[in-house]
Amino acid sequence: MKNLRLLIPFIAGVLLMLILFFSFRSCFKPTEKTEKSDYYILTNQISKMNKMVVLEQDFSAMQKTKFGYEFLGKEMTSNSIITYTKTNAQVSYDLNKMKMEVDSINKKLIIRELPNADIRITPSVEIQSVDDSFINRISEKDIKNVQNKAKQTAIKSVDQNKLRSEGHQQLMENLNNIFVLAKALNYKIEDQTGKLGVLGL
Repeated sequence: MKNLRLLIPFIAGVLLMLILFFSFRSCFKPTEKTEKSDYYILTNQISKMNKMVVLEQDFSAMQKTKFGYEFLGKEMTSNSIITYTKTNAQVSYDLNKMKMEVDSINKKLIIRELPNADIRITPSVEIQSVDDSFINRISEKDIKNVQNKAKQTAIKSVDQNKLRSEGHQQLMENLNNIFVLAKALNYKIEDQTGKLGVLGL
């Protein structure tokens, strides 16, 4: 009987300790998984280009380059590379360099300076076929030289003077459309560049 009286408080103490242990554990146990990400924009630069592309030309060409190997004046073997070149040429004007002045009192739009044409020629070369022989192999250096020559040939094939002339005419047409609004408001276009004569201002 005496042992039972000592056992009951001991069991009660153990139960109390277990209740307290699980209570504290439930308090500190996370109920929901959380995730946090920090996102920092280091750079965010937007460049606004005020360029007018007035003319664009695309053309393609094939080129065959032959490598001959002679011995005692006679051709023994020959290799060849066929390339396909696509070229894009653009004429554009940077309108940020166009200087204009508005004279609202005398109702004049004064054109002081026009930008020069910017011509960009971009050729891209693809190797279509390589006719190689076992004896005299075409090297990587040969292939690069052929590609560079194909690009140079493509650039030389562009008539830059003609592009510049046609680009200037197109610029004038585009500017004429811009000046329509000024004319509608009874503004006079005063050309100080001497280049807008084709507009009949």
